[in-house]
Amino acid sequence: MGPIRSSGPTDHDGGVNRAATLYAVGDVRVVESADPGPPPAGWSTVEVAAVGLCGSDLHWYAEGGTGEVMITDPVVPGHELAGVALDGPHAGRRVAVDPAIPCGRCESCRAGHGNLCPDVRFAGHAGLDGGLQERLLWPDGLLVPLPDTLSDDAGALLEPLGVAIHAVHLGHVRPGHDVLVVGAGPIGVLAGAVARRAGAARVFASEPLPHRRTTALRFGADAAWAPEEVEHELMAATSGRGVDVVVEMAGVDEGIATAVACARPGARIALGGIPSTPRSALPAAPARRKGLTFAMVRRMHDTYPRALELATSGVDLDDLVTDRFPLDRSADAFEHAVGRTGDKTVIRVSGS
Repeated sequence: MGPIRSSGPTDHDGGVNRAATLYAVGDVRVVESADPGPPPAGWSTVEVAAVGLCGSDLHWYAEGGTGEVMITDPVVPGHELAGVALDGPHAGRRVAVDPAIPCGRCESCRAGHGNLCPDVRFAGHAGLDGGLQERLLWPDGLLVPLPDTLSDDAGALLEPLGVAIHAVHLGHVRPGHDVLVVGAGPIGVLAGAVARRAGAARVFASEPLPHRRTTALRFGADAAWAPEEVEHELMAATSGRGVDVVVEMAGVDEGIATAVACARPGARIALGGIPSTPRSALPAAPARRKGLTFAMVRRMHDTYPRALELATSGVDLDDLVTDRFPLDRSADAFEHAVGRTGDKTVIRVSGS
């Protein structure tokens, strides 16, 4: 089935569907279109409640794309979302929405790696409108029922928590490991919390923004340093050994260099940061001398069950939300979020 878009008249409920649409760099407008209409077989209508703004959304807003993928047509952003299923098997239940729709037929999908599907369709990217709209249609199998103990905001943030879980898994974090997280944005902070629950003995963080260093400490990091001091301080803390695993979530070459400098010989580095350009550079000579293993983090991989477990047993996703905006102020929300004066910005769609 092709991308779902709302256009033209409909008699589904006679209403309209308001959406925050990104037209170009810095140009987000709330517009009205027709109600999406009845869902096809195997799909449900979701009334969207909350959408978190991801770092990739901010790249789209501020720079027009992420790496080699650029804006070509107006699109409704938003892939961190939760809402209420209005019909289908979960009718009347609050749900989180898995934003990736793999093809289900390719080699990667058949091998159980839908996150690597080359034909995956992703909410808010490449013509498939995302969550910043009052109602959207989505496959039943990608709706995750939420327990009453989780808020709508927390339901939306299960997606970045899932990315953090996948990154820690690719880093092969084991009990007793020392772990460094480079970049303490929301996913980096969550990666530190996940690493701790995977048995890490110590978790360190590198982050240029003081308030985000404080957030990393609140979520369980043992120490958080500015990038210019992290190598010296970390080597002192580890008696010159370095860490067993680095989870990089900064998306800049300097972050990769920090990861290489702070890793012990034989360590693993999970690269999850999204750069602004198609190419990244790393200090190859010291990486080779140390025999480092790099793993590239591609979104998440069947992580919602674990994310729900963590979110209901101590990882307080609501504590990560510092700013909330109604749908009507989506442009303000994006402008605020790119300033990175807080942690996670959420747009409340329902009732706004």
